[in-house]
Amino acid sequence: MRYVASYLLAALGGNSSPSAKDIKKILGSVGIEAYDDRLNKVFSELNGKNIEDVIAQGIGKFASVPAGGTVAVTPAPGSAAPAAGSASTAAEEMKEENKEESEESDDDMGFGLFD
Repeated sequence: MRYVASYLLAALGGNSSPSAKDIKKILGSVGIEAYDDRLNKVFSELNGKNIEDVIAQGIGKFASVPAGGTVAVTPAPGSAAPAAGSASTAAEEMKEENKEESEESDDDMGFGLFD
């Protein structure tokens, strides 16, 4: 990833086709040794490609990645969907757990870890 990031830094800095020497210089400036085999892999993948097009393709791929910390679950074909009552039961259980946790937090008798 550091090789790709260095390549992008060089390209965004105005160097439309960065060389291995440019990438080594960027990585060396932060104390990272660049390995030729990894540099060659990056250059072979990006050879002849417009960096803006590569970024646009990557953004398009991110559109299909779920975000927000929730996962949509769909029932498998032929299986019954979960009952609506089970969702409300789960919510009630979460409230009870949170209430128990808040009661337990008073166990420190008013003294915090960093007081």
